[in-house]
Amino acid sequence: MLLGSGCFWGREYHLRQLPGVIATRVGFAGGHLPDPIYKQVCAEDTGHAEVVAVLYDTRVISTETLLTEFFTLHNFELNRGRGTGQYRSAVFSLADDAQLAAARQLIETLKSAGYAPTTDVGVVAAFYPADARHQQYCTSRGLTPDRRDDRKIREVLGGATKRSTGC
Repeated sequence: MLLGSGCFWGREYHLRQLPGVIATRVGFAGGHLPDPIYKQVCAEDTGHAEVVAVLYDTRVISTETLLTEFFTLHNFELNRGRGTGQYRSAVFSLADDAQLAAARQLIETLKSAGYAPTTDVGVVAAFYPADARHQQYCTSRGLTPDRRDDRKIREVLGGATKRSTGC
């Protein structure tokens, strides 16, 4: 699953801490330029979002629980260039799969609770890893980024997670 929610350094750090997350890798997805580099994406004309590729064990953490963490870590109502912005909220996959279905379900739950998510959900053709200096950026530099944790969002989506049949 590819998760975009702002600068990937801090998001990668926090997602990596979750029990059941096996590996993370930061990079770019959702744009039109093949194999972009960080400087090109920062110029904001490639259409790519900064994303964290998350590999996780569904026996330990469900897709819904991972997505709940994702939604509590950032303001998904803030439109950061929806569809083209580098820091936009997005859930991507390389196939239209159960992960995207779970994301769509949780977004509907948020809408039903009165929120206005701007999160893009969809299939992308490729994930382009950022270069080595961006991987585990905070950890390698001994940094602990601030962690946003919206408890109300957690409560709203916690009910959806309990009703879910899982993936």
